Amino acid sequence: MTISEVISKIELRIPLQQAEDFDNVGLLCGVPDRNVSGILVCHDALENVVDEAIQKNCNLIVCFHPIIFSGLKSLTGKNYVERAVLKAIENKIAIYAIHTAFDNDFFGVNHGICSHLGLKDVKILQPKKNNLKQLTVFVPKEQSEQVKEALFSAGAGNIGFYDECSFTLNGNGTFRPTEGSNPFSGQQDVRENADEDMISVIFEGYKQGRIISAMKAAHPYEEVAHQIYQLENDNQHTGLGMYGDLEEGMEEQDFLKFVKEKFGLELIKHSDFTGKKIKRVGVLGGSGASGIKAALSQKCDAYLTGDIKYHDYFLAESKMMICDIGHYESEQFVTQQLFEILSQKFSTFAISKSIEKTNPVNYFI
Repeated sequence: MTISEVISKIELRIPLQQAEDFDNVGLLCGVPDRNVSGILVCHDALENVVDEAIQKNCNLIVCFHPIIFSGLKSLTGKNYVERAVLKAIENKIAIYAIHTAFDNDFFGVNHGICSHLGLKDVKILQPKKNNLKQLTVFVPKEQSEQVKEALFSAGAGNIGFYDECSFTLNGNGTFRPTEGSNPFSGQQDVRENADEDMISVIFEGYKQGRIISAMKAAHPYEEVAHQIYQLENDNQHTGLGMYGDLEEGMEEQDFLKFVKEKFGLELIKHSDFTGKKIKRVGVLGGSGASGIKAALSQKCDAYLTGDIKYHDYFLAESKMMICDIGHYESEQFVTQQLFEILSQKFSTFAISKSIEKTNPVNYFI
């Protein structure tokens, strides 16, 4: 299996179109047509991780953070980024980054945090405006099912945890073939009445090209009558952060001890105590100050994230406890999550989870 074939399978599960616009996700370096000898999954593709890939005969590194993010104009080995990328290229190792595509995935980074906290009834904290569209197409009744099958196979009709969703209305359509036409039924210059179904499906905008191609290939008409509408709906199953409820409310100090234990933390920075029990908890892996207002709007009692700045703590307004558990610490489950996903998808070559330390932060207690 080639690197590009492996990537295609990964992206069926975690589409890169879910990533934020600023991000640098996908294949960062490497030859797509090269056969895969092994995959190493890691948090950051640093030089020590590349060394590990060489030792384990893995020529594809799947990492969470992109080692190449911005501003790379040369490759001379002058810093840790260039040294890692150069070593990967010299040893014919490809690097593929998933980052915010996995942040925005329902079962991604934040779902992992919620699972470790035991949160129930989890929902997306900041739903992504995901360019949802609706397709309506008119089809002869006899060919209605074959067109539906083609649409579903191309990815149309996915709504949350349901797929093959559509709505069909039956009615009478008219058309008159004119000069130059090659009609499926009827004859030129004679108006034709046809028993037709109107099929409606919803789809993510990035799928539009393949969905339209599949529809036209399965449709019997020479001219396929269809419309595409842009929807304003938020995608409630894609976005940054999550929130959910603990089984039982906890006193604030007990909650902090609980979080320290679950995340293996030495310390937690937090805003003032509010004096109320912690029941609803919001989370956002990585740098998550942008989710504070969303967590407040969802009436969260506590909000866990990383990289909180001094003035961010004032945003709690004594209504919610903001907890900075650390950037890496909030994302620490990602490598295991990606390892499990890839292990389920690929069984013909070795998949390893990196054992190298990449967190640059240390604490002196």
